[in-house]
Amino acid sequence: MDKLVLAGQEFDSRLIIGTGKYASGAVLAESIKASGAQIATMAVKRVDVQHNTDDIIKPLRELGITLMPNTSGARNAAEAVFAANLAREALGTDWIKVEVHPDQKYLLPDTIETYNACKQLVEQGFKVFAYCQADLCLCKGLEELGVAAVMPLGSPIGCARGLETEPFLKLIIKECRCPVIVDAGIGAPSEAAKSLELGASAVMVNTAIAAAGDPIKMSQAFKAACEAGRLGYEAGLAAKFETAKATSPMEQFLSSLS
Repeated sequence: MDKLVLAGQEFDSRLIIGTGKYASGAVLAESIKASGAQIATMAVKRVDVQHNTDDIIKPLRELGITLMPNTSGARNAAEAVFAANLAREALGTDWIKVEVHPDQKYLLPDTIETYNACKQLVEQGFKVFAYCQADLCLCKGLEELGVAAVMPLGSPIGCARGLETEPFLKLIIKECRCPVIVDAGIGAPSEAAKSLELGASAVMVNTAIAAAGDPIKMSQAFKAACEAGRLGYEAGLAAKFETAKATSPMEQFLSSLS
């Protein structure tokens, strides 16, 4: 398979793994090994950024994982920018996943504050990965800012409801030139495969693995699903058989998304 390229770096795996909700650092480490993931994201607020010796950072360092710290918990652009600079100073990386969600119940990204945070951080030289709504106009605007990737949600964080935003994800993947990483809501390996079949550059998964009955085996399942999904995309999926042609403009539009 071709390689994933993010911020000028090449990766073999198209699975990005989250680090929350694991029973222990040991389980996290074994899950990452089984998944084949080479990138992991973690909330700046949850790690010991001064010593890098906690249950999250230490196993990631030992495995040679590329760190993608995130600003989860930030309620506005100012808090996200502060967290990003803290992470860069402490972890020695200019990669940052921007998450701005003032509503702690649903953790849905604030469009305006996310855009403002990304603008400031791109200007400060960060490689910005923008967690955002599945909104084509927003993703194109973030692309124009110079983000390293857009990360539209499949459905709300932690809900495991899958690709509820699929029609919008298709538009974003089709129209954006920057990498598109499907983030949030993926609950099963089949949904990761579907995302990559659609042409997404990568997928971000946390809860579906960490909360599984057997996180190690689930990591293996996601690894296989991501490989299968990307191979399917590269091979070129056969066009779906249509029994009747769409006639109205709306039917034609919906048909173009399938």
